[in-house]
Amino acid sequence: MIHRDGSKGPKALKKAGMIPMGNHSCFGDFPADFMRGCPKPASLVKTASAPSLMMSGSLAAQKRGYSGEPFAGYGGAARGNISGPPRAGATQKRPVKPTEFRKFYDRGDLPIQIFHGSVGGKIAWKVDCAKLDMHHYLPIFFDGLREKEEPYRFLSVQGTYDLLSAGAPHGKILPVVPQLVVPIKTALNSRDPELMCTMMKVLKVLAQCEEFTGQALVPYYRQILPVFNIFRARNDNLGDKMQLNQRKRDNIGDLIAECLETFEKTGGEDDFINIKYMIPTYESSVHA
Repeated sequence: MIHRDGSKGPKALKKAGMIPMGNHSCFGDFPADFMRGCPKPASLVKTASAPSLMMSGSLAAQKRGYSGEPFAGYGGAARGNISGPPRAGATQKRPVKPTEFRKFYDRGDLPIQIFHGSVGGKIAWKVDCAKLDMHHYLPIFFDGLREKEEPYRFLSVQGTYDLLSAGAPHGKILPVVPQLVVPIKTALNSRDPELMCTMMKVLKVLAQCEEFTGQALVPYYRQILPVFNIFRARNDNLGDKMQLNQRKRDNIGDLIAECLETFEKTGGEDDFINIKYMIPTYESSVHA
């Protein structure tokens, strides 16, 4: 760039050796071991004296130890075109580790078995669900919601619904909510759409099963809602087509919206503020 007064821009002056080259980055110069074939750091370049300013640009640059080559990166390789940053991987699936439910079921410590009757989709409980210790069994069944293999998946999902419906009338679910946070967070952090959808459906039932279970979840929004914020915009854009698998309810965007709406309705007065803090783009579905 040539200015009106005939002087050159800083870049040309640096190449000509008229002004210091400056630091390699805002954090200082790179280590000397990685700077083979590169210009000397600004701290090692001597200030040009008055006679050197009268030299030609190329001669002054050679005097200052500048080879004239473009800026090089680590190892002395030419910089060239800088590649973009790598993918963050925020939505990539995480490996699912073996669950406690699988270990307890294989050992025969759970009082359940598949009901092989004319009506499918049921569990044959060996004891009454309402008499079970929820502090022991409910976290195990919640941990089993990460299973994707049968029969563990069916038994854990259906068993969780059975325990919630059996323990809610007796007030046994509310004291267990703090123990359920770790299995909920682990399932959501798997970033697996199938497991996330299953957990969100269970969360809706958990928030509504008793009077104050929704408010008991509010202190744990910092562990639950960050994943909601990542996947909230993931929705199916079908245009004018029909979605024939709506009955499966496997759309993450819709389930997150339904789950947040349920949280707001059952979480009390300060629920919206806490949701807004974790998901800034959330708009209230209760308040106008």
